[in-house]
Amino acid sequence: MTEELLIAGVICLAGGFVGGIVGVGGGILFVPALTVVIGLDQVDAESTSLLMIMLVSIVGTARQRSYGNVNLRDAVTIGLLSPVGVVIGVIVSNEVPGRALELGFAALALFMAYQLVRNALSTPPADPALTAATEPVRKPK
Repeated sequence: MTEELLIAGVICLAGGFVGGIVGVGGGILFVPALTVVIGLDQVDAESTSLLMIMLVSIVGTARQRSYGNVNLRDAVTIGLLSPVGVVIGVIVSNEVPGRALELGFAALALFMAYQLVRNALSTPPADPALTAATEPVRKPK
């Protein structure tokens, strides 16, 4: 049991780190880690990940808001509409076989990885002279 808690802690730290770096809740890391490393079934891993993502998102949002990087209008719009998608997703995930959920999640992860690689390769390298001008504006504390 202690080893499982240690592994879960490492997964949480890694997910939080990924969330802070790329602006996601870490679910792309949490779900596979919870299924493969901890041994949860897909529905339990997704459910656990949702709670973890909520907590990570609150911390990340607070920090990014202090830098002036949060668009509140978009956040409120997405935040109000997302629960509808969550309810639909929960209903579907409880009706679909676990194996189909695993394959669907893997396909989504591969598709997103492909999109990220494609975008990265199509974007010209940054000109160092322009990099400072395009970085986000940080508000002083």
